[in-house]
Amino acid sequence: MNFTVSKTELSNALQNVSHAISSNSPQPSLRGIKIDAYNDTLQMMGSDADVSIFYTMKKDEKNNLNIMEEGSILVESRYLNEIVKKIDADTIHVEIIDGALTRFSGNLAQFKINGMRPDDYPAIDFSKPASSIKINAADLNLIIDQTVFATSAKETRPVLTGVNIKMADHNLVFTATDSYRLAKKTIPFDSEESFNVTIPAKSLNEVRTTMLGNDKEEIEIAVNDKKAQFISDNMILQTRLLDGSYPETDRLIPKEFSYALRINRYDLIRAIDRTSFIKNENMTINRLQLSADEVIITNKNQEIGESHESLAAVFEGEPLDISFAGNYVMDAAKALKGETILISFTGDMKPFILSNPDDDTVIQLVLPVRTYN
Repeated sequence: MNFTVSKTELSNALQNVSHAISSNSPQPSLRGIKIDAYNDTLQMMGSDADVSIFYTMKKDEKNNLNIMEEGSILVESRYLNEIVKKIDADTIHVEIIDGALTRFSGNLAQFKINGMRPDDYPAIDFSKPASSIKINAADLNLIIDQTVFATSAKETRPVLTGVNIKMADHNLVFTATDSYRLAKKTIPFDSEESFNVTIPAKSLNEVRTTMLGNDKEEIEIAVNDKKAQFISDNMILQTRLLDGSYPETDRLIPKEFSYALRINRYDLIRAIDRTSFIKNENMTINRLQLSADEVIITNKNQEIGESHESLAAVFEGEPLDISFAGNYVMDAAKALKGETILISFTGDMKPFILSNPDDDTVIQLVLPVRTYN
């Protein structure tokens, strides 16, 4: 194999592919990036067995790709990225000189790196699943932003570490919950497709990091019962699915409410954030005391101290006293966008809903916390 290519374009491609690689993988070949050069095209592949990325670079004026000899290499990701980053040249020359020994050169710098046998790389099936939809990158970015934070960080119920994606009845629904909070985004979608899969939060975060930089780009989501693919013009990110039935969350969402609080989103976020250093058992627990006359948010810890703040807000209903995990409400408020938040309550120990009065596609649900203030 022998080719030259733009340093910038190669570096960007390698960084994207590296997101699928675990440097601690017990399988040496999975610590590497496989590069195939043929027919005026570079194909780069990386995987940690859960997430796999396939990147295609076709020759154009931007990348100045020139393949003099076709072939394949497999080089450990961390060395490959460091070499490309450190070579001070606009164009990098890559050449296999003996077996797996590969030379990288540019200007006066030259590196010779021992690669691995490309044949040792596991066969990864990147065939496209049959069910697919297409969505604008900006829309997908917003949907992930508004849901993925509510997934569980604990592996006790693995299915809750992912976001459930359901396409049915011309609606696309993303749902995430860790049993204490829930984020749900529902958008009308013009498609006859029907599927129900749960994708690891880690995979969706990688999609957001590697594929959603261009708001105008269209992303195709293709799924079957084994895997999901996110496909752009030059990249496929493939992920395993989480096993198990996702819980029926609709029954958790109250349909009727007895109390309503309207408040500026930024005021609420800043008020909670000001109390975040006062923790109980490593959690910030805020208390809201609500009445038609005043809205007060407090936080108290016998060893640290307490905070007390009046908020400018409009409350409807009988007086209500409710406590909650401050970071949960703050995360939900950040995800809603817009200036005003509507918080709807059914009682002091029942789930409450945060929503944007101008956007009915997304709701955030939080369970209250029992306190003995």
